[in-house]
Amino acid sequence: MSTKLPKATLNLKQFLLRQEVLRLYRDIIRTIRLVPDELTRIELKQWAQSDFKNNKHHTDETTIKTMLHYGKKTLKDLQHTLALSQS
Repeated sequence: MSTKLPKATLNLKQFLLRQEVLRLYRDIIRTIRLVPDELTRIELKQWAQSDFKNNKHHTDETTIKTMLHYGKKTLKDLQHTLALSQS
């Protein structure tokens, strides 16, 4: 009898942390769409994609939380810069 669960099933804590990472990624991409300069927008999107891709191998909860904190701070800085440039 085979099971339909993948071999590496996430526990609840890992699942919630994964959801938080995905939410941050989506928020960053949505914010980048607001950048008026197309070249800057493309560069920022490539930076975000490569940064998330290069760090997806991490499994330590503390490391992931630290990177999430840094990512949220970076997102807030980007949003603040965009708000200043539009006023």
